[in-house]
Amino acid sequence: MSGGRIEVLAPDGIGEVAAGADLVALLVDAFPDLADGDVVVVTSKIVSKADGRTTPGTREDLLAGQTVRVVARRGPTTIVENRLGLVMAAAGIDNSNVEAGQVVLLPHDPDASARALRTGLLATTGHNVAVVVTDTAGRAWRQGQTDLAIGAAGFVVLDDHAGRVDSYGNPLAVTAPALADEVAGAADLAQGKLARRPVAVVRGLAAHVLGADDDGPGARSLRRPLADDMFALGAREAVVAALAGESAEAFGAPAPAADLVAALARVGVTGAADGERVRLAGEAGPEARAVAHAHGWVSDRDVPAVLQPHLP
Repeated sequence: MSGGRIEVLAPDGIGEVAAGADLVALLVDAFPDLADGDVVVVTSKIVSKADGRTTPGTREDLLAGQTVRVVARRGPTTIVENRLGLVMAAAGIDNSNVEAGQVVLLPHDPDASARALRTGLLATTGHNVAVVVTDTAGRAWRQGQTDLAIGAAGFVVLDDHAGRVDSYGNPLAVTAPALADEVAGAADLAQGKLARRPVAVVRGLAAHVLGADDDGPGARSLRRPLADDMFALGAREAVVAALAGESAEAFGAPAPAADLVAALARVGVTGAADGERVRLAGEAGPEARAVAHAHGWVSDRDVPAVLQPHLP
């Protein structure tokens, strides 16, 4: 009986990775039977260690230098967008599996690291493989963490189904499996968090491995643009930003006038759509301005009782 099957191999015995380590040689030793179409999965931790990204300090000491934008804070936890454009707790700075008093920063450019490993493996083994560099992150909607791809080369990272139809003839408009993230999660099941298995090979996905001369768009292409991110700010942070008139890009494109009118009514402000504007019963007060800002609208400078879509 035919069916789908993948296989994940994560060997023991890798040992500590020091600065300057030859990761290509490490991978060749770990997988002597590497074959065309394999997906080689490497944790960002050993990429960073090999690149000398281990440094003295704490996550708190180094957080500011790795932060582009604070997304949310809750007690000791700070979620930020880091310099790679990834949204992570503590910017992805890690103090696990490292000597006390040390932390590990993420690689400078995980996609470039994946490309270098892929090129090195092709030159050494003659086999065309894909490479995925992984790290662990939480999810906005669910408890716990899973591994995801922060770097990739030679792999179809996103399988966009737009334009296809299902077996019932229904068009698929938004289905787009994040294949690189799924590979990262599958590999993590075999690697484990405490087993010291930082590398894995996933087999059975050769159809998604690109040609040797095509590294693909990398994991960078999986990052959601800020304007499309419905969780660009935490709940508390969004309230403050709306009242302060800050972070307009985090609230996305202007909402339809009808949505704004309904939201204004919820805070006791009367408004009515008037073409491409919303006219208020009186001058826009703090509540109206905050709700408007959160919906991508602003007060008309010349007519304070009129709201209009914010233009960049």
